[in-house]
Amino acid sequence: MADGSIKRETQTPAGPRPGMAAAEWNARVELAALYRLAALHGWDDAIFTHISLRIPGPEHHFLVNPYGVFFDEMTASALVKVDLDGTIVAPTEYGINPAGFTIHSAIHAARADARCVIHLHTVDGVGVSAQADGLLPISQTALVVLPTLAYHDYEGIALHLDERERLVRDLGDRAMMLLRNHGTLAIGESAAAAWTNMFFLERACSMQVAALSAGRDGVLRAPDDSQRTVSAQTRGAGAAGAASLAWPGFLRLLDRKLPGYAV
Repeated sequence: MADGSIKRETQTPAGPRPGMAAAEWNARVELAALYRLAALHGWDDAIFTHISLRIPGPEHHFLVNPYGVFFDEMTASALVKVDLDGTIVAPTEYGINPAGFTIHSAIHAARADARCVIHLHTVDGVGVSAQADGLLPISQTALVVLPTLAYHDYEGIALHLDERERLVRDLGDRAMMLLRNHGTLAIGESAAAAWTNMFFLERACSMQVAALSAGRDGVLRAPDDSQRTVSAQTRGAGAAGAASLAWPGFLRLLDRKLPGYAV
């Protein structure tokens, strides 16, 4: 709809539209689910942040949110298909926020394993990103996150394409990032992996905000040996397995509480 509104749907999930490959439709359903899950967890910021997902195939096309649609009303058919420059490549009645795709395009172009990129502006995520010491090793969840957490200094609203090079450099081979004074970011080879990474990052930030609510004096850091142990325990296949187990449960939760995304 031209005014940015979108009809809420609750009917039986649809299939691919005429001429659309099943792989693209499945990607649309997954991404719409991610948007609604973010809303369900209170992680949305009206229309002002983004989640993107690469469509399988050689074209390097991606799906992003239509600008003006709230996360809790996102549907698979409303998502917008773009190329690495943020140019819309399929007919749609919606536009996108080009500035918002700066971060996503940089990571998608540089990281073949970054099929999904989630960027949020949550209260706790921004709060921890603005703390000089960043994420502290004070919870088991933080210990899971820290070995694969990067940082990127704030440069202003992401309107300038030359920031992409520094963003990619700072991310390196990590799967999660705190954008200083800005928010959180997580990537994954699948929607499930990216969501699970963001779930742990956001939980770790919330736990830190709670722990520091009475001040830093007396806050207990995990011993160095324990930090190394957790890092080894959560490396590789274990993390992927956890994501594959948790993701169907998140979808069941979504179907109970905020259905209608797969249309």
